[in-house]
Amino acid sequence: MTSVLPPGDAPWTSSNPARSTLLVVDDQRINLELINEMFQADHEVCIATSGAEALEFCESRLPDLILLDVVMPDMDGHEVCRRLKQNPITRDIPVIFITARDNLVDEVQGLEEGAVDFIGKPLVPALVRARVRAHLTLKQQSDFLHSLAFIDGLTGIGNRRNFDETLSAEWRRCVRTSQPLSLIMLDLDYFKLYNDHYGHQVGDQCLKTVAAALKQCFSRSHDLVARYGGEEFACVLPDTPLEGAEKKARELQQVVQALALPHAASAAAPIVTMSIGVAVAMPARGESPSSLIAAADGLLYAAKQAGRNTIKAARY
Repeated sequence: MTSVLPPGDAPWTSSNPARSTLLVVDDQRINLELINEMFQADHEVCIATSGAEALEFCESRLPDLILLDVVMPDMDGHEVCRRLKQNPITRDIPVIFITARDNLVDEVQGLEEGAVDFIGKPLVPALVRARVRAHLTLKQQSDFLHSLAFIDGLTGIGNRRNFDETLSAEWRRCVRTSQPLSLIMLDLDYFKLYNDHYGHQVGDQCLKTVAAALKQCFSRSHDLVARYGGEEFACVLPDTPLEGAEKKARELQQVVQALALPHAASAAAPIVTMSIGVAVAMPARGESPSSLIAAADGLLYAAKQAGRNTIKAARY
């Protein structure tokens, strides 16, 4: 990406998703060009020219770090930072304030609002690079430790805590964006009999194999597949209507069947199969995601009652 800003196209971005993503928020073109020039070789640099654009960007994509100008029209950096920290989805993004103000009161205020650092103007490239590098390293270490608490130890996919927090956060986001939220609940058919017949070690390997196959079916970063408990899995699909959720459920069903894991004790099929419940909601203020869980769980029960190895789906 060149250092020349395209007119009227903010927010804009370079095109290498493998690198750390920096969001630079400033209403002054010269500052944007300078920071882009500092980091474009090593990072993906994204630009927002107002606080509103920055918040909109973070709704659809989470940067690894935000360089945020304090003084901007309409919404200053302090207000942007407060809103980021109030949102569970964006609160862990490190924010570095960039300011021409040089007083202790402003710095204390920013740190109390959740900023991790201050960089003064005029910008010194070597200092800016060093500060950003240090905070990106801390962010990577924090993300790694955080991930350990949200991964199921057996299967390596999301655990119940991950599921609960993701569903709650996506529910709130879909309330704000007026988008549908889909939940797929999946249960391995006759898995107790599987364990009784093959033993728990083989049962554990079956869960690992199924979890890995399910995970391969999801490519969107905001989708989640998690182990809900025992032999039950759950998939959170934001911005997904009923038709899309049903299609994904059929794909998951077929992927598990394609594994052809023998299940001699099953009354549903000679291989491992899944019963699936799919519920879709339009989240609204004052409602709880627990109602979506109850709906998906009820549909899963209906799928079992219908003979297992089947899918039941509905809006509620």
